[in-house]
Amino acid sequence: MHIDRVAALDIGGTKIAGALVDGNGRILVRAQRPTPAQEDGESVMRAVEEVLAEVAASPLWSGATAIGIGSAGPVDASAGTVSPVNVPGWRGFPLVERVREATGGLPVTLVGDGVAMTAAEHWQGAARGYDNALCMVVSTGVGGGLVLGGKLHPGPTGNSGHIGHISVDLDGDLCPCGGRGCVERIASGPNIARRALEGGWQPGPDGDTSAAAVAAAARAGHPVAIASFERAAQALAAGIAATATLVEIGIAVVGGGVANAGEVLFAPLRRSLRDYATLSFVQRIELAPALTGTDAGLVGAAAAAALGSRDEETATIGG
Repeated sequence: MHIDRVAALDIGGTKIAGALVDGNGRILVRAQRPTPAQEDGESVMRAVEEVLAEVAASPLWSGATAIGIGSAGPVDASAGTVSPVNVPGWRGFPLVERVREATGGLPVTLVGDGVAMTAAEHWQGAARGYDNALCMVVSTGVGGGLVLGGKLHPGPTGNSGHIGHISVDLDGDLCPCGGRGCVERIASGPNIARRALEGGWQPGPDGDTSAAAVAAAARAGHPVAIASFERAAQALAAGIAATATLVEIGIAVVGGGVANAGEVLFAPLRRSLRDYATLSFVQRIELAPALTGTDAGLVGAAAAAALGSRDEETATIGG
């Protein structure tokens, strides 16, 4: 099955983005709305419908043959539902059915946002050419996805590789997912900022308390900001090493807004990975920043749609 043009949705705790994507991964049309994450489920769905309506207003929409959704998780691809940890109004929300209705019956493929980013990175990013890879999104939350044996491995519900909810601190803080000491609870952007503030870091005159502001302070040598990123790196390294030990990945790709901190994150991450990835078969794991940038979710959702339902694995996107 050959798909020349697909629609895509990227749904996170901060924004809802939509696009039309061609067979070379180029975004032809895009739209975006803030996620009304603290409102009820129908309010969030209205934002999705507004994004879809804006994209569908393009004359190029008539060529779209499928739609892929990459959503913050957990998702349940088998049931077509989503329950994003950071969007409390959506619990078991029938997103696939609602998007199918909103798009006039287009075939819909749902995967977790980490799986979508992984599809993008394996297609045309840092994981290209690797048969076994872990790709991670470190942002408002921490997600991930796996490529095993040269193929995207979303798992039965679309959540495989969801590294953010591996516990790396058995007595750690409670996570909104219900677990304790999860990677996400330590390494996500909001938690990096929370820990820095609790440690005594003060934002500048602009009052910016984002992880990006903490990264800037770390770059300038602020010890509390540095320590918060080092703790995040330690949690990420422990999760990566555990994953590598289980499934023998050759590369770990790290993207998302927090990865924009650059060496503030990657220098301690490389050090910590050496501490945790100690067995002979995981010592050579490569670590790389993602290459597909902020469009990874959209491009990856499009790639997942092109692959179609999992019983049509011969599907290709583009040539």
